[in-house]
Amino acid sequence: MNKTGLIYGINGPVVYIKGNTGFRMSEMVYVGKEKLVGEVISLSSDTTTIQVFEETTGLRPGEIVEATGDAISVTLAPGILDNIFDGIQRPLSEISKISGAYISRGVTVNALDTSRLWDVHMTAKAGQEVSGGFILAEVPETKSILHRVMVPPNCSGTLLHVAADGTYTINDTIAVLQLNDGTEMNLTLTQKWPIRVQRPVNARFAATRPLVTGQRILDTLFPIAKGGTAAVPGGFGTGKTMTQHQIAKWSDADIIIYIGCGERGNEMTQVLEDFSKLVDPKSGNPLMDRTSLIANTSNMPVAAREASIYTGITLAEYYRDMGYDVAIMADSTSRWAEALRELSGRLEEMPAEEGFPAYLASRLSTFYERAGMVRNLNGSEGSVSIISAVSPQGGDFSEPVTQNTRRFVRCFWGLDKALAYSRHFPAIHWLTSYSEYLGDLAPWYAQHVSPDFVDCRNQIVAILNQESSLMEIVKLIGSDVLPDDQKLVLEVAKVIRLGFLQQNAFHPEDTCVPLLKQLKMMEVILYLYSKSKALVTMGMPMSILKEGNIFERIIAIKYDVANNELEKFEQYKKDIDAFYDQVIEKNA
Repeated sequence: MNKTGLIYGINGPVVYIKGNTGFRMSEMVYVGKEKLVGEVISLSSDTTTIQVFEETTGLRPGEIVEATGDAISVTLAPGILDNIFDGIQRPLSEISKISGAYISRGVTVNALDTSRLWDVHMTAKAGQEVSGGFILAEVPETKSILHRVMVPPNCSGTLLHVAADGTYTINDTIAVLQLNDGTEMNLTLTQKWPIRVQRPVNARFAATRPLVTGQRILDTLFPIAKGGTAAVPGGFGTGKTMTQHQIAKWSDADIIIYIGCGERGNEMTQVLEDFSKLVDPKSGNPLMDRTSLIANTSNMPVAAREASIYTGITLAEYYRDMGYDVAIMADSTSRWAEALRELSGRLEEMPAEEGFPAYLASRLSTFYERAGMVRNLNGSEGSVSIISAVSPQGGDFSEPVTQNTRRFVRCFWGLDKALAYSRHFPAIHWLTSYSEYLGDLAPWYAQHVSPDFVDCRNQIVAILNQESSLMEIVKLIGSDVLPDDQKLVLEVAKVIRLGFLQQNAFHPEDTCVPLLKQLKMMEVILYLYSKSKALVTMGMPMSILKEGNIFERIIAIKYDVANNELEKFEQYKKDIDAFYDQVIEKNA
């Protein structure tokens, strides 16, 4: 018989029960007559504290709280992809059939469709010794992704019976496993897993392969590794969501989990509409075929917002266990931290900086540390990469969420309001951003792109840094007093900013750029710099160098050279040589 208790007090989403209920920490409970979903977050000998994931308006003291015996868990089976869930994995499409455009309280729906039939191809055979992670069957979940049905972690034994290939629902038995203790266990297409518990792996690897995004400033200047962590902080309107959209669409991750955590409802609606229309450039299928969305907007209960991050990372770990590279877009962890702050205030905990709870840092670290490149239990390799938007109030990067996030991520893509307002996108500032993965990924770039890739990148960054130093002088006394070699640095830095760092998401050749083209663009810019520097050293003034349109032509390379026409870059070097010879001849 399930344990029960009576509500003693209610404070927003927090409910108190007097007496020793026998509930367990992190246990899922049903609260009140409408059976609202909740979770035990604090226990003492005389009080049980529960956070409720739904609106508690109308709840009264004396109503019954019923324990379920399980932790808050997600259902893992075919049907997760091409689906939209709320923060506790309730499908919004099913909820809308019951309650319309708004989520009513106490709605009970299955996380996944239990009546849909899936084509199952069995890969296991009766009599096999199996353990956690062993692949039992394969199911074409979408046109893009093959779902691998696995033995649940922490289970091992002998397969007594294996079903024939055919169509099955997610709850049909496809195999019978005799565990090592002699008991029998029916295996279905479904697993349950508690969202706050990390799924086990065999080994973790250091970062060695980049997550290639097709965005030049990310791939070249501030790369993220597969299994890495990155933060995209920025004020309102600087392009956090659009940066994540570009990565979701063009990166070489196999699967995208997008978590809309506490964002505005209209913005989340735009995300849902945009993603449903996008075509996956790799396969030609809809992008949703390899995407799952978790929508938990700012008007939804704060407790569910707090849980949505863990729901998303658990879904990602499940697909990682199949051997896929998964990328999580969390938008935004600031709203998640605000939910923590509100719940902490309701619980009357001692606040730390700016009212956030003292455990903010440990909660953030628990989330980010679930990323990584791993060897799974079944011997395959997979990764979970986390790219989280951070929304500091007023764009102040010194506030607690941004500062604590910096402690746990190795990639920091700082968005700049001035760049965004000048229509320079992506508005990632090259002076405030950094990536600690560059040294780890250098061998990969040398092997797969060119041994010169990182050196070219470092020269580009050096020119940008020189420009930053010179701009301090220019602001004070103007650029006319600078010597020509410094004027050249400013001119080449402008070519880098406009022709390389700035990228047009709506241009077919510029929205996603392969690494080899990125290298060729850097080489041409640096070739222009070296040739121009030689002319300046000979005494040629910058005014003569700027008479031709060579600098403007190099800026336009990103549009003029198609991604599959890289041989054209040699012509640009010849044009620079011709320009060089022409200037010398004209001014001899």
